[in-house]
Formats: sequence, C-alpha cells, structure tokens
Amino acid sequence: MVKEFRKTIYMMLKTLLFSSALLCGAFAQAQTDTTGKSPVRTLSYQEYNAYLKGQASTDMAMVAEMNHYPMPDKVLKLSNQLNLSPVQIKKITDINTQMQRRRVQIGGSVIANEKMLDSLFRTRKMSDGNLIFYTNRHGLYQGELKNAILQACLATEKLLSQQQIAKFEALQKK
Repeated sequence: MVKEFRKTIYMMLKTLLFSSALLCGAFAQAQTDTTGKSPVRTLSYQEYNAYLKGQASTDMAMVAEMNHYPMPDKVLKLSNQLNLSPVQIKKITDINTQMQRRRVQIGGSVIANEKMLDSLFRTRKMSDGNLIFYTNRHGLYQGELKNAILQACLATEKLLSQQQIAKFEALQKK
C-alpha cells in the first residue's frame, strides 16, 4: 500500500515537472512564432494566444453580467462617466489585475495540459488513468477560469452604487 502510494506520488510529481517544462517551452516558442501556427496542435493559433494572454473564455462572465454584476475592465473603461471615486478606481483596478493574473496563470495550465494530452496520444503512452486525470484537469481549469472571472464580477458589483450600475448598463446599451 505504501509502495503504491509512493509510486502514485512519484508519477504525479514527474507529470507536474514534465508539464512545467512543456509550459516553459510553450512560452519560449510563443515569443518567436510569428507564422500564425499554434505550438499546440490541439489549439488554434487564436485560442493559444488567448490562453497565453489571459483573454480566453470572455463569455464566462455572461451569467454575472446578465444579473447586473459587471466585469471590472468594462467598469474601468467608463470610470469618468460613472463618476467612480479614486478609492473605487483603485479597488476595481486591483480586482481586474488579480483576475487577469489568474486568467494568464490558468491559460498556461490549459496549454500545458493540452500539450501533455497530445504527447501521450502521439507517443501511444495514453492509459485509462492518464486520460481520466488529464480530462478531469481540463474541467478543473475551466471551472477555475470561470470562478476567477465571476469572483471579479461579484467583487466589482459590491463596490458600485445602484445608480452607478444602472448608468453602466445604460451606457453598455449604446
């Protein structure tokens, strides 16, 4: 039992190290790739760059926005029209920065996970256990991404008055 546990931990660490190496390689390759071809065969060039830049899955905020919880970056763009105070601007900027940081971090994890799946299939080393592990991780990353975005919307809404939210929504309709 202990040997099996150690073997599982060893395999997980090995996988984590390999994923980290793939991620570093993906970032290095992204710096030099200007051909429009994605370094990850399972992602389009646009998807790859969106994950890399933290711009993927912009529609994940839809449920919040439909219910009057705005995205922080959209609020900041209209800060003058909404008469945001300096304190509101600072706090919403911090929320937006944290959300963007998480989006880039999670995007890197998605890229590394896709590379690992591709590698395991391409080299014919895929097993049922690996498949379950990496597909579950994919779902986890999508959930983390949605959570980061929705948390930012929730925190932004708490900083705005009802009048500011109403004005924001009216400006969005223009």
